[in-house]
Amino acid sequence: MNSVSPYNHPRVVLSVTNDIFGDQRVDKVCHMLIKLGFEVLVVGRLRKNSPEITDKPYKTHRFRLLFDKGPLFYAEYNLRLFLYLLFVRCDILVANDLDTLLPNTLVSKLRRKKLVYDSHEYFCGILEVIERPRVRKTWLAIERFCFPKLEHIITVSQSIADQYKREYGKEVAVVRNIPRRECFPVTETRASLHLPENKKIAVLQGTGLHRDRGVEEIVEAMPLTDNLLLLIVGSGAVIPQMKERVKALHIEDKVMFVPRVSPQMLFNYTYLADIGVSLDKDASPNHHFSLPNKIFEYMKAGTPLLSTDLPERKRIIEQYNTGLIVKDLNPTTLADALSRMMTDEEAYCQWKEGCAAAARDLCWENEEKVLEQIYLSL
Repeated sequence: MNSVSPYNHPRVVLSVTNDIFGDQRVDKVCHMLIKLGFEVLVVGRLRKNSPEITDKPYKTHRFRLLFDKGPLFYAEYNLRLFLYLLFVRCDILVANDLDTLLPNTLVSKLRRKKLVYDSHEYFCGILEVIERPRVRKTWLAIERFCFPKLEHIITVSQSIADQYKREYGKEVAVVRNIPRRECFPVTETRASLHLPENKKIAVLQGTGLHRDRGVEEIVEAMPLTDNLLLLIVGSGAVIPQMKERVKALHIEDKVMFVPRVSPQMLFNYTYLADIGVSLDKDASPNHHFSLPNKIFEYMKAGTPLLSTDLPERKRIIEQYNTGLIVKDLNPTTLADALSRMMTDEEAYCQWKEGCAAAARDLCWENEEKVLEQIYLSL
């Protein structure tokens, strides 16, 4: 199919293992597919605390599962997904990440459907996977079974694409997870969000705030800072532990936790902050290769960022001069870097200008051109 008729709407079914609500990359892909003339369905799971999905131009289907995490969750989800895809109307299947790839691969062969694999991370290099040899062996077996059968592969950074090329000899398209050019409206103020007017604010956002993401280290650095509030917005495994640590350090006035919010509200928090924080450690191949969406969100909001020295993000930060890079996560190092960002007015203005330039160049509208070529070729 070289073109899509407005009177003929092929159906694309995308699979994720999350609850769909906060997956901005999948949302952007869905909007792009609709613009091209496809009908879109996203399949995920429904958790106890999953927000309702409203105002989307595409359909969603979420499984209620018995298991919430671990091997039994993946086994149950993959079985449910396989049976669902076996009978749902579709023309193109899209597996988002390795944890949905096996059922999509099997169904694409059984039903002779086109398959696209969109790898949002270097899955077999995730810290939680490489630390557990049996788990890694299982995922590697799935990857090695599926990869030779794939014709259309996408990932989020050139480093990951190069790694897959080395391992499987496959060409992999790169579509970075960058926000759309248009900004969400700024509808809030510091007062409406109960944020201090007389302090600088550093924001750390994310739905995967787990260990080795720098959360622990930035919290430990806060007692060494003056006139700064750390705003942690999102969810993750380390959040309960960090709340207890904040109490133990008696820095409740320096650290504020905000649970997961909508993308629009998240942009408001980021826009009202002075510094964006992205401190992933070089703790695994996936961390090393990563190019997180949050650094683009910070730049789009005009918020200079403090980042660790990892290659993909370092390349962009240095190219556009959008903030500071730290060589280590010692609390003193972080506190000194934060202090400089709060006090060096000349450098801060240059970083703001760099963020504006990056936001003009780095936008989803440029990235999605690669996707358009792939999907229209199907």
